[in-house]
Amino acid sequence: MTRKRGNSVARTAKVESAKRWVAGDSFQNFEARVGYGTNNQTSGSGYGFDFISRNRVQVEAMYRSSWVVGAVVDCVADDMTRAGIEMESDLPPDQMDTIHAAFERMALWDRINDTIKWSRLYGGAIGVMMIDGQNMRTPLNLDSIAPGQFKGILVLDRWLIQPSLNDLVTEFGPDLGQPQFYDIVADSMALARQRIHYSRVIRLDGVELPYWQKISENLWGQSVIERLFDRLIAFDSTTAGAAQLVYKAHLRTLAVDGLREVIGMGGPALEALLKNVDMIRRFQSNEGITLIDAKDKFEAHQYSFSGLDNVLLQFGQQLSGATGIPLVRLFGQSPAGLNSTGESDVRNYYDNIKQQQERKLRLPLTRLLEVIVRSELGIEPPEGFQFGFNPLWQMSDMDKATIAKTISDAVTQVEGAGLISQQTALRELRQSSHITGVFSNITDEDINDADDELPDLTEIEPDAPNAGQETQPEPGKPAANA
Repeated sequence: MTRKRGNSVARTAKVESAKRWVAGDSFQNFEARVGYGTNNQTSGSGYGFDFISRNRVQVEAMYRSSWVVGAVVDCVADDMTRAGIEMESDLPPDQMDTIHAAFERMALWDRINDTIKWSRLYGGAIGVMMIDGQNMRTPLNLDSIAPGQFKGILVLDRWLIQPSLNDLVTEFGPDLGQPQFYDIVADSMALARQRIHYSRVIRLDGVELPYWQKISENLWGQSVIERLFDRLIAFDSTTAGAAQLVYKAHLRTLAVDGLREVIGMGGPALEALLKNVDMIRRFQSNEGITLIDAKDKFEAHQYSFSGLDNVLLQFGQQLSGATGIPLVRLFGQSPAGLNSTGESDVRNYYDNIKQQQERKLRLPLTRLLEVIVRSELGIEPPEGFQFGFNPLWQMSDMDKATIAKTISDAVTQVEGAGLISQQTALRELRQSSHITGVFSNITDEDINDADDELPDLTEIEPDAPNAGQETQPEPGKPAANA
């Protein structure tokens, strides 16, 4: 009996250890109806799809009529293209200036700005690189670009083009899975009914979507407005409600004895009452006198607006968080708080803009510069040709003067040591003018007239004070080679 009982206990313990126990990841109290999943109002909450990106008319109405939506769409695009780029290459400064002049002549930064704006508003847009004399439906061959052939960028939003959803890019690379062609609709302002190869476009999406949602949007992203739609409705409703309260800030009530009977009788009695009220209104506006019957009662009620500013600020902060744009940039409003200047918020925002530039503009600008260099200079980009985005934080005149002095001292020291020629020193100084604004008047003639020969460092001047002599150690110190 003892052995059987021991085996039974062992089997029971084994079965207990083999059971699966369910553990929840949140607190729940069904008796008190506390916690998600219990019978309370929180458990009835959920999330649904707005699909505002598919409603082009509503999106455009919001962009045209809401200054908040306009700021959300425009601020990021303006800041991403405001400072431009700084090219890092062995190209001569005059050729660098030629490339910068091409950006200005063809308004390329404005076209890139428009591409970012419409991609944020609609969920996607492309910029077509217009190369004269080439078939737009063929893959772009960089070696076939002749000087002066590049004519600029044509910006088309997602509603002006139809991507080839059944013909996708199959080559390994960053464009894998993207449409192979883009067919321009007949209503386009240019290139109507033409097919464009993907290698000839600069494509930008709004908010990136997961795979199945991207398919539902014809392989585009979603509008930035879609995520903040509910917060925008709350902000505008609160603002409009606060504006309506202004009309009720000063309410006046007149208690008339037997008013109900007067209204019921009508006729001369009601007309006399209306004349009395009209007389009260007229004399109040002119002399501030309230003339009423001894049995009537007149009261004035004032509405207090305390607390509304905090409510509006909280909704504004939610919009700021939803867009990633600080209050000082989105609303032009200084942050509240002791010694709060908003400088740290702006710096964090500029860091975010820098990250978006690297993520969304690095590859498109690399392709664009390969086309511009061949079209403007007639050569291939040299090995090591790179560029960097200029910082958005603007330097003061004092900061520029300090940097200019530092650069000039460094260049002068290196040139004086014989490591670079005078021509190279002048090129370095003129190249720094894009940052400091100094040395911009150094011309090509000045550079060509300067000496391009490096001094022979092996020659020792005979007039040197220690020429031909060994350096003697100071008294009490050993020699250097001891």
